[in-house]
Amino acid sequence: MLANLWSCDNDANKIYQHTDASSSITTCFSSPSTTPTGMTFDGTNIWSCDYGASKIYQQCGITSSVNTCFASPGDTPYGMAWDGANLWSCDPGTDKIYQHCTITATINTCFSSPSSYPTGLAHDGTNVWSCDYNSGKIYKHTGNSSSITTCWDSPGSHPYGLTWDGTNLWHVDSNEDKIYQYTGATSTILTCFASPSTKPTGLAWELDAVASTYCQVIIIG
Repeated sequence: MLANLWSCDNDANKIYQHTDASSSITTCFSSPSTTPTGMTFDGTNIWSCDYGASKIYQQCGITSSVNTCFASPGDTPYGMAWDGANLWSCDPGTDKIYQHCTITATINTCFSSPSSYPTGLAHDGTNVWSCDYNSGKIYKHTGNSSSITTCWDSPGSHPYGLTWDGTNLWHVDSNEDKIYQYTGATSTILTCFASPSTKPTGLAWELDAVASTYCQVIIIG
């Protein structure tokens, strides 16, 4: 079973596959555009978003090749998540969190973020999570709603990406240049390590990925 952490970096314009859940890098490649700001994994493909291009990209498996892309709901996409059926994105320009219709640009629903500058998303299979640059907080939502079950201060001042590994929440801070693994869904830090470059902005968790040589092109009409 494959289980690897992924991260992206705004300064380096790179997407990194970590070795398991460590700071060691297995491989890296350039992002589809110049300012990657979020990532997620749908069980087959890595997704990334870019605030400069205002686009969301579906990579081909876990490679740099792009299957498809579409315009993000707002001009400045940041965090991304996958709930098992639908893609999620957030945008600090609109201060909204969006649930997409499966893997398309069509929006099922959207709601205001808990604060004013959402920069990261994750989904634990039941609840959506978000983080906010302005408030410096990490929020656990109630299910897929805007209601907040709990929140806590992030360990650094600039929280960006989030991801869920099936057991633990992960978080990246662009000011500290660190990646944090929490204990379960709590504010307790299990471990942390330096990010591969100087401005990490997104995280994803790869589980049971297809081989990187396999590519199924999906055409979105």
